[in-house]
Amino acid sequence: MKKIYFFFVFVMIFSSHFYVSGQNMVTNGDLEQWDDANTPTGWDLYENISQSTAEVHGGTYSAAHQSASSSKKFRQDVQGITAGQQYTISYWYYDNATDAKTRIWSYWLDAGGSTIDVDGDVLRPSTYSEENASWQHFEVTLIAPADATQFRFEVRVYKQDNVDGGYVYYDDFSIEAGSTNYPEPSNYPTFFTATASGVSIILNWIDAVGEQLPSAYLILGHEGTSTDFTAPVDGVPVSNDLDWSDGEVAVNVTYGEGTYTFPDLTPGQDYTFTIYPYTNSGDNINYKTDGNPPVATAQIPNIVVINQEDFESGTLGTWTAYNVTGAQVWENYEFSGNKFARMSGYDSGSNENEDWLISPQMNLTGFTSVTFNFISGMNYSGPDLQLFFSSDYDGAGDPNNFTWLDITDQAAWSDGSWNWVPSGDVDLTSMAAESSYLGFKYTSTAEQSATWEVDDILIYGIQGVGIGENKTETIVLYPNPASDLINLNSSATGELIIVDLTGRKVMTVNVTKGVNRINVSGLHSGIYLVHITFADGKTASGKLQIR
Repeated sequence: MKKIYFFFVFVMIFSSHFYVSGQNMVTNGDLEQWDDANTPTGWDLYENISQSTAEVHGGTYSAAHQSASSSKKFRQDVQGITAGQQYTISYWYYDNATDAKTRIWSYWLDAGGSTIDVDGDVLRPSTYSEENASWQHFEVTLIAPADATQFRFEVRVYKQDNVDGGYVYYDDFSIEAGSTNYPEPSNYPTFFTATASGVSIILNWIDAVGEQLPSAYLILGHEGTSTDFTAPVDGVPVSNDLDWSDGEVAVNVTYGEGTYTFPDLTPGQDYTFTIYPYTNSGDNINYKTDGNPPVATAQIPNIVVINQEDFESGTLGTWTAYNVTGAQVWENYEFSGNKFARMSGYDSGSNENEDWLISPQMNLTGFTSVTFNFISGMNYSGPDLQLFFSSDYDGAGDPNNFTWLDITDQAAWSDGSWNWVPSGDVDLTSMAAESSYLGFKYTSTAEQSATWEVDDILIYGIQGVGIGENKTETIVLYPNPASDLINLNSSATGELIIVDLTGRKVMTVNVTKGVNRINVSGLHSGIYLVHITFADGKTASGKLQIR
């Protein structure tokens, strides 16, 4: 569901390397073989596809894809993908129609056929093709992510300006594997940090730079604060191991990701991590192990999970739908194996609706802090989803008959195109009551009806200071995303540094204990890393989004 710009050429460039192209892994990629006029040999899904000689890039035939009132797909699941291997993905398309447009919509797949949410900006973009009287070329070279064993090569056609029936054409699909033999990376990544967030630890870093860039990173982690790790050995790949039962884990992360989250950790437990960049794969894997690899430690605070809902039960779980107006209601919805809560006022057209998704009753008192996290996705135009808090709701009646505090602006929300966006930390501490409710309020009109989705709900409280928990100072930063001012609630005095993703320091501010208001209006839109060094030498870090 994550998408940005579409048709462009992206090639990863490394110096001092050896690269050999492999065979095309796409069956009948040149579209010269057809079982019949509407069935290209070897393809898995071919909605509104027909054999064509009208516009051909090479050979005798191409595939014509006709637009309709809804999107139509053309797909092949390519087998034999190896994690960590480099692949060049390519095809040609012809769009010179005002009643059709196209884009790629592809995924890496694991052995079970589940999609892997990596490289979405390239493989699932938010924009479409534009009319051009010539064939156009899509080509990208990527590293297959950890756990990938297949590649879903899919393109789609859509109506344009609410008009359908036009054609786009495809030809010469290919995926080629390269054998690589790069030297070890020149440098380690910088600003490697570990930050506790609920029962998760989020690792962030700025990618390594230098003459030889890595293709990926190996992250090692163990319980405790020891900084001693056994370095990996060249020629011996380390497989992913996310089972903490032996106190240790390992995970491979593609170059360019810049972050990784370890979820469902133990409250009160310390965790330490290190990161090794590497090139190549298999017997040619080449780790950087000289010098001092970065190390980061974080502790999960003494957390109590008050409510957690991932909707994987196939129902709305502990949350309840209340319909005020309209025939449409909140429902459990499944897409690509993921289940979530979904609400849309669209049914053969937009309809007027008011529908609430309400939490169970919660006692939020007795905690030093209470935090609410979720993710949201949406598409189409219509009123925004809203978020409310109540301490007098009765758990069953019309929400409009009770008092609700609008806290919508405390969360970050999806910006459309089915883009899942984390809410950030919504602080409920000041509102905490023995009888507390949260509610998502959906509205639509007869003219506009967006579709909204909610998932991964987590409400947790921190019960005082646990053993050893005071070893690291804490910060609370809000709003996040921000545009002009941020509030920084610091537990001690220190120096704050804001760094962009190139590693350039863009702001330095002295902070005091308590709430600090900081003007960030001079920063450009984007993601920044925030680091605080406290007077006693302790540190804290996190991410800031400027919009």
